[in-house]
Amino acid sequence: MSMREDQHFQRRFDHRIWLRLLRRAREFRGTMAILAVVMILVGAADALFPLLNGIAVDRFVETGSIQGVESLAIVYAGLAFLQAFLVWALIALAGRMETGLMYRFRQDTFAHLQTLSIGYFDRTPVGWLMSRLTSDIQRLGETVAWGLVDIVWGVAMMAGIAVAMLFVHAQLAVLVLTVVPPLALVSWFFQRRILGAQRSVRRLNSEVSAAFSEGIAGAVTSKTLVREAENLREFSALTGRMRAASVRAAVFSALYMPVVLLLGSVGTSIALVAGGVRLSEGSVTIGVIVAFVGYTVQFFEPVREVARVLTELQAAQSAAERIAALLDTPPAITDRREVEDAFGTILEPHRDRWPRCHGAIRFDEVNFAYPDGEAVLDHFDLDVAAGESIALVGETGAGKSTIVNLVARFYEPTAGRILIDGADIRDRSQSWMHSQLGYVLQTPQLFAGSVAENIAFGQPEADRSAVEEAARMVDAHAMITALPGGYDHELGEGGSGLSTGQKQLLSFARAILADPRIFILDEATSSIDTDTELRIQRAIRTMLRGRTSFVIAHRLSTVRDVDRILVLEHGAIVESGSHHDLLAREGRYAALYRESMR
Repeated sequence: MSMREDQHFQRRFDHRIWLRLLRRAREFRGTMAILAVVMILVGAADALFPLLNGIAVDRFVETGSIQGVESLAIVYAGLAFLQAFLVWALIALAGRMETGLMYRFRQDTFAHLQTLSIGYFDRTPVGWLMSRLTSDIQRLGETVAWGLVDIVWGVAMMAGIAVAMLFVHAQLAVLVLTVVPPLALVSWFFQRRILGAQRSVRRLNSEVSAAFSEGIAGAVTSKTLVREAENLREFSALTGRMRAASVRAAVFSALYMPVVLLLGSVGTSIALVAGGVRLSEGSVTIGVIVAFVGYTVQFFEPVREVARVLTELQAAQSAAERIAALLDTPPAITDRREVEDAFGTILEPHRDRWPRCHGAIRFDEVNFAYPDGEAVLDHFDLDVAAGESIALVGETGAGKSTIVNLVARFYEPTAGRILIDGADIRDRSQSWMHSQLGYVLQTPQLFAGSVAENIAFGQPEADRSAVEEAARMVDAHAMITALPGGYDHELGEGGSGLSTGQKQLLSFARAILADPRIFILDEATSSIDTDTELRIQRAIRTMLRGRTSFVIAHRLSTVRDVDRILVLEHGAIVESGSHHDLLAREGRYAALYRESMR
């Protein structure tokens, strides 16, 4: 399985990725600013408590007097109430920002997926995408919201403590702060290693998600091929690699925190020893030592929190890289600016400006090769009149699906032109082109919801009478009304509970309801029983009347009534004509037909 999107990331922590992602959440800039102010106030308030403790020791404990204690108590209580209010505010603001950021990232990511071309989904595992939309985005939301809280609070508190220590006793403060450079060096050493380990964890997590998805989707195939033991072995090897990478990341994180705690203890020891010496010399008071001990304990608390956040940022960096990689993936097929101005974009179409489609299609000297370099069409020419039905037959790899995918503009020619009603397909928007298509696949795709909702999936504004009329056209009405609940019968994911033939009838009804000018039937009757096939054949004759259509079929009995049959070999048309004409020629089609009948 190729996971190319997971590779070629920077080896270092890259703040530019975070800035790019945060620019997508501009509506939270006000919340972030208020939250930053709240955290600065929290840090400043935290820095005042040891100073008040030192003052209390010098004024009341040392002197044995309680004069003025009421004023200090009021100040202390007021500071405590202010701190409580600020903590409530930061939790409320950070929680709101966390959920808002996850909402924005998921909206942007899903919206971007709607603009990507079919080729992207052909080469990208579903599990990789699911991991991006779920765990990675959740990690980003949590890290940005609460990481911002802890970093701003930590920096503000450390700055406040450093200023307070310098104010109380500058020489002692300088001695205590000598542990900061070693702490910075240790942090740099560990963060690089934690980041590398976390990248491996996230990459392997994507592969595990993809393996889960494939294992569930291919459960029947695995059982019929007796692959259960082999599947388990492969999955165990994959999860074993993920466990090893996770343990490596956990070990680095576990080592980092004790080193920070050790340096914090060194700072406290310096305060006690140096303070004790100066106390014996009479240059400091007991209150100063009490304040410094409190400050050294407090100073390394935000250091530990910032260290933890940096560790989480390293872990989230890999998630941010993957989200950024997805959002930065350009669509393989795009509309020119003037086309978008005229007809709208995929997400904001200008339907009122769309021209009417008649369905005349022309391939003009078309070349096409897939991204892997496989050439399929070479100077391919084809003229299809509006309303003409075309059958494409030939061996696997002859180019049948390529031709219809080019008509649908799921791919674009590498050379030459495709014209619809005389206009280059690239002079029309993708949304316009896709709105003219009725595309029915060999394996129908249904969605969780009612039968009526599935039929109206492409036309959600359609009323019940239109939905029922579409079902009657494909002879599906009786089948639907026999279901519990009829048109309101709820289907499971993928239409579970229905036979393949029933699913196909619903997909035909869905295509007809959209009233497209161009129909593409890709092996649409190959997976159904003969009785259902006969019912669908009757419906096909009705719904294709007056519409341009392309029919791909291995069952050649299903294409006898089309206007023209094209026999393809290696991307070229080797025979063309009606069913009876081609049989009379005793050529390639006649041989394929006799083989099909056998």
